[in-house]
Amino acid sequence: MTKTTTMTTTAGAPIADNQNSLSAGSRGPLLLQDYQLIEKLAHQNRERIPERVVHAKGSAAYGTLTITNDITPYSKAKVFSEIGKKTEVFLRFSTVAGERGAADAERDVRGFALKVYTEEGNWDIVGNNTPVFFVRDPVKFPDFIRTQKRHPATNLRSTTAMWDFWSLSPESLHQVTILFSDRGLPQGYRFMHGFGSHTYSFINEAGERFWVKFHFKSMQGIKTWTNREAEAVVAKDRESAQRDLYEAIEGGEFPRWKFCVQIMPETDAEKTSYNPFDVTKVWPHAEYPLIEVGILELNRNAQHYFAEVEQSSFSPSNIVPGIGFSPDKMLQGRIFAYADAHRYRVGTHYEALPVNRPRSAVNHYHADGPMLFDIPNRGDAYYEPNSFNGPVQTQRAAEPPLKISGDADRYDHRAGNDDYKQPGDLFRLMTPDEQDRLMDNIAEAMQGVPEAIVKRQIVHFYLADKAYGLGVADRMGLKGAVMIQAAE
Repeated sequence: MTKTTTMTTTAGAPIADNQNSLSAGSRGPLLLQDYQLIEKLAHQNRERIPERVVHAKGSAAYGTLTITNDITPYSKAKVFSEIGKKTEVFLRFSTVAGERGAADAERDVRGFALKVYTEEGNWDIVGNNTPVFFVRDPVKFPDFIRTQKRHPATNLRSTTAMWDFWSLSPESLHQVTILFSDRGLPQGYRFMHGFGSHTYSFINEAGERFWVKFHFKSMQGIKTWTNREAEAVVAKDRESAQRDLYEAIEGGEFPRWKFCVQIMPETDAEKTSYNPFDVTKVWPHAEYPLIEVGILELNRNAQHYFAEVEQSSFSPSNIVPGIGFSPDKMLQGRIFAYADAHRYRVGTHYEALPVNRPRSAVNHYHADGPMLFDIPNRGDAYYEPNSFNGPVQTQRAAEPPLKISGDADRYDHRAGNDDYKQPGDLFRLMTPDEQDRLMDNIAEAMQGVPEAIVKRQIVHFYLADKAYGLGVADRMGLKGAVMIQAAE
């Protein structure tokens, strides 16, 4: 017979009865002294934390990053120090716009957030399944996200708000083209690529800086749904991607991605025809080819969804020596916003939770605050600098200065920026069938949007490629009107 475990209160005292409330007689009122009743009700009221404002619906798993190629000439990060080195990781996938109850098989950008537990601290790559984003200036991010959420009066999603914002923000065209292409509806998290999206720095032992883009290529291949196929999936399973990921790992079918980088010498940033720090742009592979770094594998599911997946917290502010930032404006904004979101949503000491805690030693002078998990053993060294052998800075973490100059001002991010060439290039790379599905998906998503907004958006498609604009216009019954408007 299996030995039973005694149920206790949160303070460790054994519980005599967990089936019946304490009352004054069988028909009498309940008594306030029934601590276990009060504790259970009070705890239930507090079992949720605020969901993420974006990327609320997610799935995650643990795994390893194995280095397969020597890139130490570019980065001194110890995670890359030798071929064959394995480092534990935690990867969270998500949809962007929907709430926690949204369906997995909805057309949306997917989040791809990776935490690498390196020997020098946590390194987070907080990206998406797309190499670009909708906006390039963080001051526009809250406005964009409002268009993806619910209308304040109707509490319904608003296609008018989405297309109105996009039509007034031509820099979004590249991402919109990807979103409504086949890639906008992956069959599951295993069947999509991941990207760091932003430009980061690599710094080598000589103190040289290189600009870098991160790519994760699915070794399962790309698999996507059509709108009709996705609707059939959602009708039967709102957790289709989570179920697929969890069951694949439980069955020993571990998903893998080939981890690659694009490397740009620091001085090349002044020579490119595009802004290499603009997250609405890609670096052409012909100019900066992919270099393989390693293999990312997921091989262990989380044991407790809330403790590990819901409370997992990622921020691009988490870097390690050998990896740094860039002047990418969206990256700069996210460096603050992500960590601040976790402080609000999870708590001041969110990085002390097991899923977020570095596997390396943590030594800092942050003081007190709610949910302080560990008793600090600082003695008299509770400030810095001090004379009591407290933690001190290290030159190893220093970065070379950015070779960028300019006057502080609010620069017009659209001035001199070509927002049409790369989306047009992407459209022309598609097969005729892929182009047709792209334009069909866009026309379907524009139904019910005011005609003036539709016309304004179609002009952007037309400026990227005439066939792109005219194809959408034809599907919307506006071909002649838009041709005249575009010509003007």
